[in-house]
Amino acid sequence: MDSTSRLDKWLWAARIFKTRSIAADACKNGRVTIGGANAKPSRPLKEGEVVSVKKPPVTYSFKVLKCIERRVGAKLIPEIYENVTDPKQYELLEMSRISGFVDRARGTGRPTKKERRALDSFVEPMVFGLDDEYEGDLDDEFNFDI
Repeated sequence: MDSTSRLDKWLWAARIFKTRSIAADACKNGRVTIGGANAKPSRPLKEGEVVSVKKPPVTYSFKVLKCIERRVGAKLIPEIYENVTDPKQYELLEMSRISGFVDRARGTGRPTKKERRALDSFVEPMVFGLDDEYEGDLDDEFNFDI
């Protein structure tokens, strides 16, 4: 194994992204940073560097322990990188999971049955109608001439 490797290959090999092309796209779109600076997919990665990956709503941080370019089994991941993500990011993730139906993106369609029931239990349904005390005609109250 080399002491350096391509960033996109490492992200794929370390199982942070499912495919190498997704890892490269993330780099190109500015979702992967090293030391606070955006990184290109072909950037050489060295051991000891901290890679930050934005996967909304969370920004994960990984300290590189070993530079690899071939995908390894999930059991070997602790030898490849150390997760140094801020605990506040995980709180943010948990909050978004709890209130996921509230942050529905515009145009994503109707709520699912589960989300609809959660909304109904959260917001009490309003009852529309007239008071029981009023027995007159609506035209009398609003002075409509029909």
